[in-house]
Amino acid sequence: MTRFVVVPQWQGSPAARAMHLVDGAEAIAGDLPRARTVRVEVPPSAGESLDTGIRRFSTLARVEIAVTEALAMEGVDASGAAGHEPAIVVGGDCGVAVPAIAHAAATHEGLAVVWFDAHGDLHSPATSPSGAFAGMALRAVFDDLPLPASRTEPGTVPAERVFLAGARELDDAESDLLRRGAPMHLEPADLTAPAALADAVTASGATALYIHVDLDVLDPAVITGVALPVPFGLSLEQLVAAIAAVRARVPLVGGSIAGFAPASAGAAVDDLGTILRVVGALA
Repeated sequence: MTRFVVVPQWQGSPAARAMHLVDGAEAIAGDLPRARTVRVEVPPSAGESLDTGIRRFSTLARVEIAVTEALAMEGVDASGAAGHEPAIVVGGDCGVAVPAIAHAAATHEGLAVVWFDAHGDLHSPATSPSGAFAGMALRAVFDDLPLPASRTEPGTVPAERVFLAGARELDDAESDLLRRGAPMHLEPADLTAPAALADAVTASGATALYIHVDLDVLDPAVITGVALPVPFGLSLEQLVAAIAAVRARVPLVGGSIAGFAPASAGAAVDDLGTILRVVGALA
């Protein structure tokens, strides 16, 4: 069975409602099997940038190390190596996926990353308008950014095996990067055919798969508890079908879900049915 690592990190988010990400992670955790779930303690303090150009860097670096340690525990290895089971990391902001991807890539040379998100998350400290790491998280997967602190190699996964899916709000710097062709960008319209994503991942030569889902990839009509909603997103059926199609082609060795920021406990309950469908698609 799948293991879960809950990381209620909020420090990477640029949103005014960032603190609600803690409540969102805990709400999801409440519906996960307790015996197969571990929690990573996130410091309450915001942290300092330490001249990196990344807001709250000091806290983010501490959490990144803690996530890596949690994933390395017996039976909670996101790499899916022999004797271990893949883990799903539950955030918090989407920065929690970066150490999980690095951990999976360490034992899977042919890892591909599918990143479902309404936003590009492709900034660097030099281009980011907010300085928030969530807006740089996908860039950190294939480029040399200050995070994660424990990684010594530039990037983790080649850009040619990174796929941004469902993004529809991009800044100019992100659009310029995508025009180079890697990472590949599949817009919501491209995902009306579930096989489109699976075909692209298969063509990359990937032998293992990591899937990250920022819940704002869904249309605001589908889920309300996200901090930065963007219209014209995916339906739940489109998201689940795309995940199933790519998983049928390439084995999943890790995954993550992020971006749940309910306004209240009652609002969290309203969205949990949708979120658990996504959890089920990954697990």
